[in-house]
Amino acid sequence: MDIRASSLTVEVSLDGVTLAKTNGAQLLYETLLPVRYYIPPGDVRLDLMEESPKRTVCPYKGEARYWSYPGSEDGRNVAWSYDTRFRDAAQIHGLLSFFNERVDLSVDGLLQDRPVTPWSRPQDRRE
Repeated sequence: MDIRASSLTVEVSLDGVTLAKTNGAQLLYETLLPVRYYIPPGDVRLDLMEESPKRTVCPYKGEARYWSYPGSEDGRNVAWSYDTRFRDAAQIHGLLSFFNERVDLSVDGLLQDRPVTPWSRPQDRRE
């Protein structure tokens, strides 16, 4: 796992609604997973999202809590954050990341492909 600060403009949207936009993302690189963009909560439209009761634990990053976007077709979880501070992931503590598989993510204005992972579904993919 490697985490790097970025000044690139990262924008997250779903169904044409901007959920986040930042120039202060932390990029997390993990083996066999897509790059994850962790965004400061002040740059996320939390007023458009609902916290989910779902919790998971990662031995490297801590306990995650999740958010859904009620305006989406199925209301699935689209974002998560780690509120516990683990030494190996201190840079992403309290930041939110979105499932690249489920949202439209642009970096410096370039729309990124939706990766195929265990968290994606066929209907999430863009043709």
